[in-house]
Amino acid sequence: MNIENTAIENKPDTASTEQFVTFIIGNETYGIEVLKVQEIIGMTHITHVPNTLSFMKGVINLRGSVVPVIDMRKKIGMEEIEYNAFTVIIITEVKGKLIGMIVDSVQDVVTIPVQKIQDTMRFTSHVSTDYIKGIGQIDDNLVIILDVDKLLTSEELAHIKTT
Repeated sequence: MNIENTAIENKPDTASTEQFVTFIIGNETYGIEVLKVQEIIGMTHITHVPNTLSFMKGVINLRGSVVPVIDMRKKIGMEEIEYNAFTVIIITEVKGKLIGMIVDSVQDVVTIPVQKIQDTMRFTSHVSTDYIKGIGQIDDNLVIILDVDKLLTSEELAHIKTT
């Protein structure tokens, strides 16, 4: 009877995992669900769009489609840095629309057991953390997991669609 209980308890642990594309912004590791990532491209020419949101860098032409690009450093309140050979644009789907996210560098695709992902609480009332889905743990490293569908507010998304 103890053997059966152990098998039942262990079964959900091995089956309950999620995969994330991890990337670096500043000194922190972030992740988004692998199924939300369309592709990862190197830095390319970004056409500036006037009168837009402070974190929106402009738009790119992705095989004939115009894709808005946001600088994730500015979006999360960090200082901008000069782009380098490691800087990439992660093309992701946000509420049914393709959006490019500029990040410092891409790391890897990782699998995190669901039990190793903790919900986040509001860290501070001054910073919106609605787009943080949780904090995952891989060995001794923490991964801030983003919910890309909450990355942009409805107002921000509407503003991007009209530019």
